Amino acid sequence: MPVPLDEYPIHQGPESMKRFLTSDRNVYDRCIMHALDRTGETQVAAGLGVYPGVGVIDCYVAIRQGRRLTSLRTSGSLSDDRMQQRVGPMSIDVVKGLETVAFRCAGAEHGIEVDLTWQAAVPATDEPRHIRRQGEITILDAFRFVQAADVKGRVRVDGRTLDASDWVGVRDRSWGIRPVGNATSPQRPFGEHAMWWCWIPLRFEDFALMFVLEEEPDGHRTINHAIRIRPDGRIEQLGWPEVEIQYAKGTRYPVRVRIAVKERGGRRLELDIEPLGPMPLGVGLGYGPEDDGWNHGRWMGEQWIQRVDHDLDAAATRQRVAWTMIDHAARATFDGQTGYGIFEHVCIGRHDPSGFPDLMTMA
Repeated sequence: MPVPLDEYPIHQGPESMKRFLTSDRNVYDRCIMHALDRTGETQVAAGLGVYPGVGVIDCYVAIRQGRRLTSLRTSGSLSDDRMQQRVGPMSIDVVKGLETVAFRCAGAEHGIEVDLTWQAAVPATDEPRHIRRQGEITILDAFRFVQAADVKGRVRVDGRTLDASDWVGVRDRSWGIRPVGNATSPQRPFGEHAMWWCWIPLRFEDFALMFVLEEEPDGHRTINHAIRIRPDGRIEQLGWPEVEIQYAKGTRYPVRVRIAVKERGGRRLELDIEPLGPMPLGVGLGYGPEDDGWNHGRWMGEQWIQRVDHDLDAAATRQRVAWTMIDHAARATFDGQTGYGIFEHVCIGRHDPSGFPDLMTMA
């Protein structure tokens, strides 16, 4: 049977809009939306995803206040009407495509209410197609767009109201194939377990920066994307970023980042990034194979909802944070301006340029 989207001339192949043009169960389409105040003390991440191969839609919102992280997650059956981005008490409203998007959570009975709107500061831009393989098996084949924004609205947690009057935001939407829900049957291991990754969207007064960098254990760079985006849509490429990350002693937790770039014409610039506080994607937000009994795309039953709270200084939480990708609220300086956004980073396993010869070596 057709679905409402089939009424529009938007088809990409000989198939209903109900289905992707692949039979891979790990097909997905989801977004993540970040907001933070300029001190880094308050950070919000929200996301909604659909997983047609397993018939699931889910959503979450995570709120960090200092070192306290509060998350609400919900899940249910995916309907045929993909224009309705709603599950449980949470929803996303595309007010105007690529310009204005709102996230709402009516979770008062769980102590969490959110009403935030992301207003574009610069045009949305494409990121490079991202492909990762284990041996000959494709585990990730995804496309994304990203956009820096201004964020307004309010957040209420356990009776405390946070007014977002001058918050900075970034958001991305991605779709394609990546591990979804419960793990599939095990396969033989391929190569070493390692990943070095930086995803860095930053909002400055009259421009935005976007970096996507990925390297193999020997330092071979497989993704090199570094651009400055102007409000009028002009994009300037920033060459081959030279990255220097300082980690806290005994960890791989970044405390300072310096990235040297070069404009066309030869002018050299340095981006200096100060991480202000962590949003660990595998603690409360559902990324990875296991997050307090849930992860993206896992069937949890109809109208499932769960609140989880974490003290980021607790020993058990710190152990989990050490092995997950982290979206750090960040302050940055570049070309005479100060900006804010996200420094997303993970360094697991061997990475020769960082001086890590194996999984267990720390700074």
